[in-house]
Amino acid sequence: SLYVSEYFSQSAQKLSFYSWYGNAKLFHFHVPEDTVLLRWLLQASRGKGPECTSMEITVHFRHGAPPVINPLGTRFPANATVRPSYNISITLGSAVQNTTFVNITTPAAGDWFIAAHLPEAAGRIEVKGFSTPCPYMFQADMFVLRLTDMPVLEPGVPMPHTVVSPAKPLHVKVFVPKHAAGMRFQLSSCVTSEQRACTVRVLLGSITLPQSFQRSLTCTGSINCSLTLDSPPWEKWLQIMVESLSTANANVSVEMLASFTVCRPGSTNSFLNFISLNQSQAGARPGAAGSSAPAAGGAPRNASGQRSSCLQSQPVVREDLDVVSVRYRLLNGPTVPVGSLSPTLLLLNLNTGMDSGGSLVVNLLLNKTSVGLANATVVACVSAASPVLSLNATRNCSTAFSQGYPLSVSSSSAEAMLIVLYPQTDDWFLSLQLLCPEGQGECPSAEAKVTVFAYLTPCFNDCGPYGQCSLLRRHGYLYAGCSCKAGWGGWSCTDDTKAQTVATQNLATLLLTLSNLMFLPAIAVAVHRYYLVEASVYTYTMFFSTFYHACDQPGVAVMCIMDYDTLQYCDFLGSVVSIWVTILCMARLKKILKYVLFVLGTLLIAMSLQLDRRGVWNMMGPCLFALLIMVTAWVHHGAKRGHCYPSSWKRWVFYLLPGITLAFIAISVYAFMETNENYYYTHSIWHVLVACSVAFLLPPRDKHKKPWAWSQKLTCRYQICQNDREELYAVT
Repeated sequence: SLYVSEYFSQSAQKLSFYSWYGNAKLFHFHVPEDTVLLRWLLQASRGKGPECTSMEITVHFRHGAPPVINPLGTRFPANATVRPSYNISITLGSAVQNTTFVNITTPAAGDWFIAAHLPEAAGRIEVKGFSTPCPYMFQADMFVLRLTDMPVLEPGVPMPHTVVSPAKPLHVKVFVPKHAAGMRFQLSSCVTSEQRACTVRVLLGSITLPQSFQRSLTCTGSINCSLTLDSPPWEKWLQIMVESLSTANANVSVEMLASFTVCRPGSTNSFLNFISLNQSQAGARPGAAGSSAPAAGGAPRNASGQRSSCLQSQPVVREDLDVVSVRYRLLNGPTVPVGSLSPTLLLLNLNTGMDSGGSLVVNLLLNKTSVGLANATVVACVSAASPVLSLNATRNCSTAFSQGYPLSVSSSSAEAMLIVLYPQTDDWFLSLQLLCPEGQGECPSAEAKVTVFAYLTPCFNDCGPYGQCSLLRRHGYLYAGCSCKAGWGGWSCTDDTKAQTVATQNLATLLLTLSNLMFLPAIAVAVHRYYLVEASVYTYTMFFSTFYHACDQPGVAVMCIMDYDTLQYCDFLGSVVSIWVTILCMARLKKILKYVLFVLGTLLIAMSLQLDRRGVWNMMGPCLFALLIMVTAWVHHGAKRGHCYPSSWKRWVFYLLPGITLAFIAISVYAFMETNENYYYTHSIWHVLVACSVAFLLPPRDKHKKPWAWSQKLTCRYQICQNDREELYAVT
């Protein structure tokens, strides 16, 4: 046999602490057919700075779809199917790099996914630039060993093969046809080259993660041994590996035979279904009613023929709506007839390679009046790769190499729902059958009407009122995840364990918005001291900060007067410009120079915020430059007057020192104390402290300006005017 090794690599990604699925870094690989060995090379590394500590990285694996993970231990939505993912942990201790290998023999061909993440996020809000987070990098590479000339086992034809040695197992494959109800594998004539009895082990199927249903068979001696598989995967190659368990290094000869039991589906008039599909797409037109009459009358005539078959297939149309959004429409209407003699089968096509990033939802609704038998139940199974054809014999919905998802409806419980999170890329099947209690002779002729709704959605229920459905991307692959808010958690934001009450949400909104009213004293002081430009900036900041935080709330207490991004930009711009004009006002510059710096600084701040809105230097840069200008101006004033500036000790004790103290406390709260849990009151404290510090730091008005005297400017009485004009005398 000729083996070919192939290598696949993807670029490294920077890991994040986990708070929702978007923090997990996804790697997408495709394993080719006839692969007999798969090896993952996992490389993790961290930075060398003092902020880097020991860290544990969790890596999840899954075949066919992204892994469904739950690191936070939250609840999944009701009716959702959850199977734990296969994961390993990689520890970065004193070494800055860790290399781990994961080997899988006879892996399943198709899409494989790896998701890696750090532990749960601490929830602290860090200002960009104040601290440097430690970079943790992760890279996954894939090596495959593929057999180029794997022998093909023809159904019904005995085929001799030879196992060369225990170190070199034999690999063969057989193609499973469509509508195969069962497969029987038989191994016989097992002898060694030394004409001794041999012992071999046969492995049927490929390994899939997180669960593997690979079947094993041990054969000893020359007697025949066989294995029967129910519902093998349709239209797929099935790998068979035979390995010798003998200690001697001798050849082993075996003879293998594979046979299939084919299930004949009920006759469905494809031509009439095609006609009805065209009519439904084209809409009502002349002659449409007459053309659809044969389709309506053809179904009852074929009923007896369908009852004699092993399954009844219903035509289903796949309708693509959007990215990871599909609706399945039944040609004969949403109501499906379900009998007791054979299951009714619906095909749900999810094999495009871009459907595994959403949620498959199947909803069944039983028409109670259609079931004439008491205590009758309609059981259903949703399975991938092959349908469940023996619902009356077993209810665990298992096929040859997979485990399906059971559903049931009855007169007492007429509705059932199933949510499959990240369904694997494959053909999915919905099997329904009517089960009657023992001793009821009318069961073979009974029929139930079940309404079926099936669709693929990016996020179930659009993540609810306390979540946001986000479309994520890894190269060309798209998948969806829910980002929860207001303390809600879970896969679809349905876990209310840590949820905020409506009263708490209202309190948070009121604190974050009404705390901006503390700018009113600063505005009044600025107007009283003739700083009208500064007062206008403070009014602008108060207005947009109030409505930005009213729109930024995670719960139900939300009010947005304009686009969220616009409100956020105006809030950030007003905050930085307020600091800029306040410090320049304290510098006591000449008016023309002060207003030029006002305008020029505002333009530069607007540009920097557009480049990086959350960068710390967008605030610290203007502050430091304005402080430099203020200190230079104060030194100039002090040198010109010959004493310290400002000269009044009262100005320092009662105004400057309290204002500077409030400003430093506000910066400390903003940079080091805010978390996701305490944000609504720590940020409110920031609003109050900054507004109060502005009122303290504004300098007194110029001495040559008189205070506002409204009684002298707005008057309705007679006044005695003083003529200050100087008389000129001519001297001759």
